[in-house]
Amino acid sequence: MVEAALDHAEMSCVNVSEVIQKAEQHGIDTEGFEFDLEALGVRLHAFDVRDARAAADLWHVTRSAGLSLGDRACLALAQRLGGIAVTTDARWAELEEIDIPVEIVR
Repeated sequence: MVEAALDHAEMSCVNVSEVIQKAEQHGIDTEGFEFDLEALGVRLHAFDVRDARAAADLWHVTRSAGLSLGDRACLALAQRLGGIAVTTDARWAELEEIDIPVEIVR
């Protein structure tokens, strides 16, 4: 499922940082990882002030589900682009007060 979505995926650089950190935590060499993502068709987006405000505003409606800054950065980008936020985190299913489509892939 995830592999099929990669050729048209959009990703915040906040989330790129999270993926790199998790990979390194598991001993994976991440040299050039961002270039690998782009080669797979993933479009990377800087986390700017507009995204920072949107992620902060999402805290109020996501705090009961315990979403992190990275989670909210993903949602903010999906909201800005009019896309679907894709996650493996089942807690996102609890989000009823947001108007951002979410797809849980697990």
